[in-house]
Amino acid sequence: MATNLQNLSGYNLSEVPSGKDKKFGIVVSDWNSEVTHALLAGARDTLLKLGVREKDILVKHVPGSFELTLGAQFMAEYADLDGIICLGCVIQGETPHFNYVCQGVTHGITELNLSYNIPFVFGVLTTNTLKQALERAGGKHGNKGVEAAVTAVKMAALQQEMEALDEQ
Repeated sequence: MATNLQNLSGYNLSEVPSGKDKKFGIVVSDWNSEVTHALLAGARDTLLKLGVREKDILVKHVPGSFELTLGAQFMAEYADLDGIICLGCVIQGETPHFNYVCQGVTHGITELNLSYNIPFVFGVLTTNTLKQALERAGGKHGNKGVEAAVTAVKMAALQQEMEALDEQ
């Protein structure tokens, strides 16, 4: 759904599964930090509101969005987590660099989802302008970090439900 048709923060959190007793990682790009650190704040605050304890939120920074994939893989390999949120921002420039970075990150996060037994959430803004990015990082379109945190909790709950079915 197009962002202009939905506020990224428009969730009724009482309808989202609890994050109690779950652990989440957040890997965040420091490139475009004005945007990505706002996404991080939205994700962290939402996880806390959903019952995740502060000590159960592992945050690690990587230089840019392209490095999110490896940072997330490190988290999966070295920490016991129920889900990993990948937060970044790629803004269109004058060269094809934007296309390569977006394609690489999208493919990388998809591969992580298929290779590990936990959800990896794509919280990467791919915008034409800084203004569009800021509008999606706490501006008029809400905060994609909130959406990513809600998605992580929902996917971790789905995995827990499916594992319970398998045990029956």
